[in-house]
Amino acid sequence: MLEARDSDEAQQLADARAGDRGAFDRLVARHAPRLIGLAARMLGEKSDAEDAVQDALASAWLALHRFDLDKPAGPWLATITINKCRDAMRRRRLARLLSFAADQRADDIIDLSPDQEQQLAERQLLARVRREIARLPPKLKEPFVLVVFDDRSQEEAARILGISRKSVETRIYRARNFLREKFEIF
Repeated sequence: MLEARDSDEAQQLADARAGDRGAFDRLVARHAPRLIGLAARMLGEKSDAEDAVQDALASAWLALHRFDLDKPAGPWLATITINKCRDAMRRRRLARLLSFAADQRADDIIDLSPDQEQQLAERQLLARVRREIARLPPKLKEPFVLVVFDDRSQEEAARILGISRKSVETRIYRARNFLREKFEIF
């Protein structure tokens, strides 16, 4: 679904470009939840996602003078966010390569009362699915997350990623096949 460009957003962009920080904050408030969801699916951790989005928004503020005010802000912000996620994933790989792995987070302590066992199994499966999505190569993960989780059209994902719609379609197909092999889902 293409993002509707409304006059309120257009005015916020124009005001922000003129230096109005409050207008930029209102624009951010509109798009931040979706950007955090996108980054969380790309990076797997909410805190990492929040950091990536914060970096993306800082970059957007600094690059606002180059933004085409006739275009909607959502895809532009999503592109910057994806690039910040790519940077974070590169830093992770480098840290692993240099054996400076991040601290392991302790699992939540869970009360295993009778109904809790099923909930635990479901949470474990969900965690496993998230890990497998996080293991997808970026070329497969990015279009998959944009279309499946961020509810963007293949056309919009193609524009955000700078690839053809057919490439998006092919990469989503490959990502689903990878996950299907792991879980027999999707």
